[in-house]
Amino acid sequence: MAIRINNLIMGIDGNLEELKSKSAKKLRISKSDIEKFRVLRRSIDARRKNSIKFNYSVEVVCSAEKKLKSVDKDVIIEGRTVRWKIIPGRKEMDSRPVVVGMGPAGMFAGLLLARKGYRPLIIERGEKIEDRAKTVNRFWTTGKLNLESNVQFGEGGAGTFSDGKLTTRIKDKRCDFILDTFSKYGAPDEITYDGKPHIGTDNLKIVVKNIRNKILKLGGEILFNSRLEDLMIENKKLKGLIVNGSEIPCSNLILAIGHSSRDTYEMLFRRKVFMEPKAFAVGVRVEHSQHMIDISQYGKFAGHPKLGPADYRLTYKSKSGRGVYSFCMCPGGEVVSAASEEGALATNGMSYYKRNLDNANSAVVVTVDENDFQGNSPLKGMEFQRYYERLAYKLGGGNYVAPVQLIRDFIREKISTGFGEVKPTYRPGYEFRDLKQCLPSKVVIGLKEGFIYFEKKIPGYAEGDGVITGIETRTSAPVRILRNNSFESISLSGLYPCGEGAGYAGGIVSAAVDGIKAAESIIENYRPF
Repeated sequence: MAIRINNLIMGIDGNLEELKSKSAKKLRISKSDIEKFRVLRRSIDARRKNSIKFNYSVEVVCSAEKKLKSVDKDVIIEGRTVRWKIIPGRKEMDSRPVVVGMGPAGMFAGLLLARKGYRPLIIERGEKIEDRAKTVNRFWTTGKLNLESNVQFGEGGAGTFSDGKLTTRIKDKRCDFILDTFSKYGAPDEITYDGKPHIGTDNLKIVVKNIRNKILKLGGEILFNSRLEDLMIENKKLKGLIVNGSEIPCSNLILAIGHSSRDTYEMLFRRKVFMEPKAFAVGVRVEHSQHMIDISQYGKFAGHPKLGPADYRLTYKSKSGRGVYSFCMCPGGEVVSAASEEGALATNGMSYYKRNLDNANSAVVVTVDENDFQGNSPLKGMEFQRYYERLAYKLGGGNYVAPVQLIRDFIREKISTGFGEVKPTYRPGYEFRDLKQCLPSKVVIGLKEGFIYFEKKIPGYAEGDGVITGIETRTSAPVRILRNNSFESISLSGLYPCGEGAGYAGGIVSAAVDGIKAAESIIENYRPF
């Protein structure tokens, strides 16, 4: 019998044996009656900084069913687990399914198709992760950008050069499969139960390579350095693809392009694939001393080995009604250049698994929507991004040098002249500038209000030595590619847009779930190829 016990509260120095004893006490049985014991979830309760606790959920397998006397809302007797089952359809495929993009959505779609015998062809415009990592590091060192393989494009997707966060707000049975898969292929086991799991960019590179090899072993094929250039369409049905100038037959395409494939959006628009502009957010990357953030969140327990570097989540509603919030917070990390177009600047945050660098960084962004974008095209949000990224590039002086400013000087509209405790980590370089010159005026107002408010939540956040680097624009896709309940485009039969690039996900896990659902839709209609 499997029993789930929720809300087991432990002190910061508690251990696994104490947790097992507490579980037995909750069930009113002996600890020796417990046959199997597994931690399902662990989260930190730091609301009282002088008494930080851990909250656990555990699973117990117990032979002493007759001894169980506990009637408690936190004790759940679990029935038989319902297996996740997908029944293949009966229709014949004209050609094997194709997946475009090897980020989380495309990678998990490809893995599921391969596991079910469909021998998918995966097309990735960038390099395999081993080569991509070298290319990206060369860009950060020299400012020489590879337009096809960079922080946005390549095996693993944009999330590979991030913190590798696996938190998600969606409730879906596929989430456990994704976490278990990451763990199986090289991620730390703790991601399967930690309340705020992360892999780290260093571990992600290993995991991505291992999943690739599994897809290949199962009969899939992956073409790197291969860009989708066009679609071949007959009577509103997909018939094939143009990849690197060559035709590839295809009647079922999972499109998992990520949120920065602007040339692909433009091609889809020319091909009259229905899409619409979507809201996103624009702002800056903020850096503080990680020690300051630890003190603000954990008080006297800052630096405790069981807690690790602290993170934060801040939100504010501006006087104009716009949301201002922290996004993609990276403890103990660095700010990186995430550009993918010539003459346009974009930033992101990244952490290694240990999160042991001096600075904490986070995006702080302000919401924008189609009312802020000029024109009638569904791509007007994309052009909005492009316009301000180019302003930021010019403001930095070229060669992907970023404009930087102390937060307190940004609030006072003063160009900074020196740093305090916090030094920017951005590469390939930075210059003191007034960041309001590369941001929409409504975003500037929202950021100023937000920073002043955040100072009340974390003393020193705005009035200390915190530094901002511009510009953060790639928070999510600027378009949504419209699809039906079967995950198929409403305007083009055989096209399955999914993940962040299609406007239906926001993060590694939610994108992976979306990719799996698109693959399921194909599997449920067709027999293995």
